[in-house]
Amino acid sequence: MNDKILLKDCSDLTRRIDTDRFGPFVFQPGFAVASVELALHRVEDAHARFVASPLSQVANRLQQEILVSSVFGTNTIEGGTLSEEETASALTLDPRQVQAVEQQRALNIKAAYELSQTAAKTPGWSLTTQFIIDLHRLITADIPHEDNRPGLIRDNPKTRVTTVGDAAHGGRYKPPQYGRDIERLLSALIAWHGELEAAAVPALIRAPLVHLYYEQIHPFWDGNGRVGRVIEATLLQAAGYRYAPFALARYYLQNIDAYFTLFNTCRKAAEKGREAANQAFVDFHLEGMRQTINTLHDRVNLLVNRLLYESRIRRALDEKRINARQYTILSMLLDRGRPLPLDEVRHAPWYASLYLKLNDKTRQRDLQRLRELELAFLDTDNALWPGFVVPTNVKPPGKPESP
Repeated sequence: MNDKILLKDCSDLTRRIDTDRFGPFVFQPGFAVASVELALHRVEDAHARFVASPLSQVANRLQQEILVSSVFGTNTIEGGTLSEEETASALTLDPRQVQAVEQQRALNIKAAYELSQTAAKTPGWSLTTQFIIDLHRLITADIPHEDNRPGLIRDNPKTRVTTVGDAAHGGRYKPPQYGRDIERLLSALIAWHGELEAAAVPALIRAPLVHLYYEQIHPFWDGNGRVGRVIEATLLQAAGYRYAPFALARYYLQNIDAYFTLFNTCRKAAEKGREAANQAFVDFHLEGMRQTINTLHDRVNLLVNRLLYESRIRRALDEKRINARQYTILSMLLDRGRPLPLDEVRHAPWYASLYLKLNDKTRQRDLQRLRELELAFLDTDNALWPGFVVPTNVKPPGKPESP
């Protein structure tokens, strides 16, 4: 974060663009400097803690989880119907294996993410119209839809009116309809972003502002939401933010009503000439980044603890502090990564096979030993937890398990 820019007024960065048919379109920072300082510091502090965590140990696993979660999030926002598990499966497909439109949508977003990541890592990269068109081509490729025109800027005929939004989220908005107006505004948005960047406006501010105005221009027939979120993520990635820019899509999904409503809230505030018209969306974005980074940090810690636990139980087996049956129980808990009701464990075929020729005392003794070593925990609801997660309602080891 650049503290100097936060101490100056950004109103000189407001730009008015006159169009042929839409009328004037105004790009403005639209936020109060004093109102964003604390939120910016909180995001920066969260990110500093996050990048200092042992990311390298779990980078591949974390990246894969974020890919699935973010593709699921951004696709679901736009009406995608795949579950998170189905999304994960679709992302592993070869293009020749695609059998459904929803699978193609998921793979398209993955391709757009790859372009975004490549761009963000390229020294001297800057936002361009061609980059946006390329994103749109990837996101809408091979999707059978009457309005699917990959890479083509919208130019409405007089008989066709495009509107955005609905009454439940602040009303309907009529974006520019004429192709030349749209092209002019898209170029102006890119130039305006360059001015913000040159003025050292932080990416945490620039990215949501570009996202907001991109959606107001609404340059394509379909796919604008997905493209807008990838543009935002690319600007954040290029500024050095790791993992969170794409993971932010999940925050938008979880707060989808606020997300959709804020586009209209800010637009209407600007039309009424209110100061800091874009403040609400900037605040929303900053809080989303803070929450997303903290969630990722927690996930990294959990994944690292899981790796350490895996080594710990293997060592316990090698040193003969636990037997092969106990190791199998712990391995099954580790694979699931969540607590399992003890009754469910006991009725599992793999568990029954362990004690097929052994009595109940042996089973109880094995479990008691795992609890004493804190390699597994039993909670007061009689659920068995893997030892890298300690439940808040843990049952003391000395207390026998329920029948």
